[in-house]
Amino acid sequence: MRAGDGDRKAVAEQLKSALDEGRLDLHEYDERLQRTYAARTYADLDGLLDDLPGTVPVQHSQIQPAGSPPAPTAVGGPGSAPRDSAPWLGPYAGVVLVCTLIWLVTSIASGELLYFWPVWTMIPLILGFFGRRHGKGR
Repeated sequence: MRAGDGDRKAVAEQLKSALDEGRLDLHEYDERLQRTYAARTYADLDGLLDDLPGTVPVQHSQIQPAGSPPAPTAVGGPGSAPRDSAPWLGPYAGVVLVCTLIWLVTSIASGELLYFWPVWTMIPLILGFFGRRHGKGR
């Protein structure tokens, strides 16, 4: 049967979708498009799409346009600081805890309450915590 202009246009749109999806390169698309508009029968048009899987129109495609990544959401309630503002606070708190445990064990082993030297290791932790809480708004 003879192919009409509407049929050729439909095939051209499918070829364009295949190009947009990366199934055809530009040279191959141009060749097939020329053959599409030169086609006289449905058999000529079918041969142009036989090796392509079913194409999806762009408006129904699930391909997302490349853009900026989504903004990270803050974990916690209102007023909580972003998690990555001071990534060293968590590991450093572990250091302070280990120092405090060493002080506790040595105090118990000596039988008397020794000078609480881990307080000096807490200073950067306290400054970092309050700096994260109150310094972000400035």
